[in-house]
Amino acid sequence: MDEAPLAAARVRELRRYPVKSMGGESLATVEVDERGVVGDRWYAVEDPERRFAAGKDTVRFRRRDPVFAYAAATTDDGVVVRRGRATWMAGDPALDTELSTAMGVPITVAAETDVPHFDDGAVSLIGTASLAWCEANLDVDADRRRIRPNVVVETSEPFVEEAWLGRLVQVGAVELRITQRIQRCRTVDLAQDGVAGTTPLLKALGRSREVCLGVYAEVVTPGRIAVGDPVIPA
Repeated sequence: MDEAPLAAARVRELRRYPVKSMGGESLATVEVDERGVVGDRWYAVEDPERRFAAGKDTVRFRRRDPVFAYAAATTDDGVVVRRGRATWMAGDPALDTELSTAMGVPITVAAETDVPHFDDGAVSLIGTASLAWCEANLDVDADRRRIRPNVVVETSEPFVEEAWLGRLVQVGAVELRITQRIQRCRTVDLAQDGVAGTTPLLKALGRSREVCLGVYAEVVTPGRIAVGDPVIPA
């Protein structure tokens, strides 16, 4: 691939999801430690079997679509969860009661302990050109919020981030190693995180992209990332 677009890449947006599967927040800067973006997916919505609420059923996840009606943000007082005008604090039994009622089973919003809340990677990244390609060629809504990325990179070549697999990438003061493409599930089709309506994105990705969009990375060197920082593959 042409190397010129790589040198021009910059951080367009930074996103964090304080409670796994809930809507998240757009930030000007983030701190990144060995685990990933500080505060990202630190809480998860757990059932009595310690399975996490999500848009799919697996060994670790239980499909519970009501979770997507909520959004979370980090404040000086802790993580605030919202649904419409109603708010709760993560860790407040009232939030557990609210979610238990919405999902029909006993629910706890729990901080990460021995079971990691991440799927397969610490940091997720997507290029803007990849999203634009999906919009233009798959005739779907490819809003970046549907794929819940941490780092949205301004790129000019579709899927150039996949050319970084196995490589070190400097993002601001942080050094990442790109580890794998992200295989998507039905969550990308759902109304969530301020995106209204559904879209057949998953089926379209299955026809043309092996159901993959975006990449995962592991943290090699912690630090801070800010919007506008250059993204430079080694």
